[in-house]
Parts: sequence; structure tokens; C-alpha cells
Amino acid sequence: QVQLVESGGGLVQAGGSLRLSCAASGRTGSMYAMGWFRQAPGKEREFVAAMGWSEGSSNYEDSVKGRFTISRDNAKNIVYLQMNGLKPEDTAVYYCAVGPHSRLRTVYDYVYWGQGTQVTVSS
Repeated sequence: QVQLVESGGGLVQAGGSLRLSCAASGRTGSMYAMGWFRQAPGKEREFVAAMGWSEGSSNYEDSVKGRFTISRDNAKNIVYLQMNGLKPEDTAVYYCAVGPHSRLRTVYDYVYWGQGTQVTVSS
């Protein structure tokens, strides 16, 4: 199994930035891709970004392209989500997850999940 712990969420004004971190432990050798998802109140969990753990290919949801950047530190087993130009509609609980490929965008494709970190963007 892989254990994931997110951190870095908080309250920020519109236009501000946050960097989320997701630390992985356990069977990290089985991680092929790391993804970030988010879930706003009353909405389904949706894909944000993903990255191939070894080759570094990335994939973004259209509404965050150019604003969010996913990266990873293989030595530390940490994946980051740098979020710039935040908007009130980015408010959600953000989750990281482990999946088989960075091209995959549905929650059903990802096996291990963190507990989430709250991001709130005020207008």
C-alpha cells in the first residue's frame, strides 16, 4: 500500500498563490502516476492534474492550464501542486492520488488517496 499525506492548503485572496504538497510513503515503488483532484461542496470530485512518476509527463484540466503546475521530487517521494492566479471557483478540498498513468483522469482509475487539504479562495 501507499500512504499519502497532503499539506499546504489554506485561505488566500483571489489572485494569490498556494503550493500543495503530497508526501508518499509505503510501497512507493508501485507509483506510476500521481494525480491531484478536487471536490467542492455539493460537487463531484474532479481531475486537476497528473504527472508520470518516472518520466515526468504532465496532464492538466483545461481550467487550470497556465495557472497550476504539477511537479515531483522523486528522491523525497513528494508531489507538488503550485497554484497561481487562484480564483474563488478553485475553492475545494484537494486530494492527491496514485494511479497507473498520468493520462487517466477519472477517480476510478486511482487506487490510493490522501485525506485532502482545504483550499479556500476569497473574492
